[in-house]
Amino acid sequence: MKRSEVMLGLVAVLAAAGCIRLGLWQLHRLEERRTKNALMAMQTGAGPASVADARMQDTSRLHWRRVKLRGVPDYQREAVLSARTQNGSVGVQIVTAIKPVDGSWPDTSILLIRGWMPAPDGRTYARGSTPEGDTLEVEGLVTEFPPAGTGTVRMPSLPYAFRWLDRDTLAKEVGTPVAPFVLLQLGDTVQHDVSKITRVPPPSLSEGSHKSYAVQWFVFATVALGGFVAYLVTQRAKGGGTTSNIG
Repeated sequence: MKRSEVMLGLVAVLAAAGCIRLGLWQLHRLEERRTKNALMAMQTGAGPASVADARMQDTSRLHWRRVKLRGVPDYQREAVLSARTQNGSVGVQIVTAIKPVDGSWPDTSILLIRGWMPAPDGRTYARGSTPEGDTLEVEGLVTEFPPAGTGTVRMPSLPYAFRWLDRDTLAKEVGTPVAPFVLLQLGDTVQHDVSKITRVPPPSLSEGSHKSYAVQWFVFATVALGGFVAYLVTQRAKGGGTTSNIG
């Protein structure tokens, strides 16, 4: 083989190996997604627990479990998660501190994501503008506090607008300790005089595009190797078909 052909073959092999590695990575992510979906389906399919029961269990075991809560909301100290999109529109997610009335969480509030509202700038919301009653009876899904992001947790232009949920910072904001989990409220959308709170849907149980991405990467690997083989065959055919006219 010529030096140029060797180099081209090396490039083709490396490209194919990289594509295969990416394809296997997508299959690994698909398995992780399936495992997560199975856990979520099992948790959400179980009967709802009470907040009293939730106090006695590890938060990781409660993840995506349905929980019933009856408590007093503090609308005047609501926080919002900024720049949250839903159905293609930008808005905020409303986070309200609830104090359970059964005494199961004394001096502790439970954070409830009540829903989403449109906000063109992704942060503007008037505290207390969307009350749903002096005492709320809700059913929600248990979610964990996310890992800390980069930068500041609060939006500089609006102190009660947060980029992500931070337990310690929100405890200071609402004025009480907060439970080690957050509830995502389930139920119907609520219409107010001038606004509408749309419930935030739970994560989808679909498998996503991992399988199709894996197939694409494997196809790319096949094209890289097949293209190189086709090139060699073409070059050899040209060489074999050359005749010498020596007379």
